[in-house]
Amino acid sequence: MTTTARRANPTAWIAFWIGLAGLLLMPIPLFIGLILGGGLSIVAAILGVIALLKGLARGGKGIAPVVFTAIFIALTWGGISIGGGVLW
Repeated sequence: MTTTARRANPTAWIAFWIGLAGLLLMPIPLFIGLILGGGLSIVAAILGVIALLKGLARGGKGIAPVVFTAIFIALTWGGISIGGGVLW
């Protein structure tokens, strides 16, 4: 009986979807986007670091979603820095 190793990195995919949700919720005005988008991006960053460490321990498998998560986080915080989620 052969066993196959899982190639997917579920933590990376969770970070990916949370980061995407944060990016999509960030433009909501009146500080709602700041709280929702910013909060989700912080959670995504923490999960992204964990997923990156797991992926590197497996020889680099499953780190592609972490790269996209980092892009989503950068876009979210870039949008917040120019007034997204705060201004009407």
